[in-house]
Amino acid sequence: MNIAQSGDHIVSSSSVYGGTYNLFKYTLPKLGIEVTFVEDQDDLGAWQAAVRPNTKAFFGETIANPKINILDIEGVAGVAHTNGLPLIVDNTVASPYLIRPFEHGADIVVHSATKFLGGHGTVIAGAIVDGGKFPWSKHVDKFPGLTEPDPSYHGASYTGVLGDPIAYIIKARVQLLRDLGAAVSPDNAFGLIQGIETLSLRMERHSANALAVAQWLEAHDQVAAVNYAALPSSPWNKAASKYSPLGVGAVLSFEIKGGVNAGRALVDSVSLFSHVANIGDVRSLIIHPASTTHSQLTPEQQLTTGVTPGLVRLSVGLEHIDDILADLESGFQAAKKAK
Repeated sequence: MNIAQSGDHIVSSSSVYGGTYNLFKYTLPKLGIEVTFVEDQDDLGAWQAAVRPNTKAFFGETIANPKINILDIEGVAGVAHTNGLPLIVDNTVASPYLIRPFEHGADIVVHSATKFLGGHGTVIAGAIVDGGKFPWSKHVDKFPGLTEPDPSYHGASYTGVLGDPIAYIIKARVQLLRDLGAAVSPDNAFGLIQGIETLSLRMERHSANALAVAQWLEAHDQVAAVNYAALPSSPWNKAASKYSPLGVGAVLSFEIKGGVNAGRALVDSVSLFSHVANIGDVRSLIIHPASTTHSQLTPEQQLTTGVTPGLVRLSVGLEHIDDILADLESGFQAAKKAK
């Protein structure tokens, strides 16, 4: 909403969190903003084909939840910039420690700070980070909200008064924050600051534990497939090495043999893992996306986001790896008996 208004258009990867998909698919159209989803985000030609005269931005997740596919930030940014558009990426799953999107061409980075930045499941917050590189003033007709006078703020033109580097982020603060009230509470801000102090240490442990779990799952006879880009078998392993060389983070998903019933039995039978629709906690978390985080989507829409009926998503915590694996094995034993 900082750069798009009624009559405008956005292009997004379909590999996004369920809540984001719903926002783009249902809520933004009510405000007159149409969104086109790119079903295969690796197909740069599909991004180009989706561009319209009224397109205002590209959007994607650097590490998509729950498919764990890696966005080709450099490639998608190149298509966006060729068309005079900014690339906005959600870097929640990776955090700034694992992926630095600005270094690969992204223009705006957003985070659900509730997740890894806070790190303990105790804060509710979000963040917008402006890279300060996009030349808004060179596209006056495309971004009038930034380049033309704002009658609600003394007739100021944000690019004219502030310049391109901070026009976007200042408008978000003095106009949208003023009108929509999305301000973090002092207590949440304090918890967030404390969490960021240990971000690097936590992400190292998250990534190491998640990789060990992914390797263990890949060898398990009750698992049909594992989604984790750090695995050599992943189609996005090469992209992970390029964009996220320190690790791919805590979140992974897998398809359990036996479908929905087996997945539910596993989720209901673990004890170390908490059955919570969250990620980024120091504690290990488990969820069945088709019946929770992506339940408002149709089965067809779920498939486009990478959610299948038997998919189980994990956010691997900081516990000892032996305890994590033992808990999962107890869940698999229960899943064997599921009907």
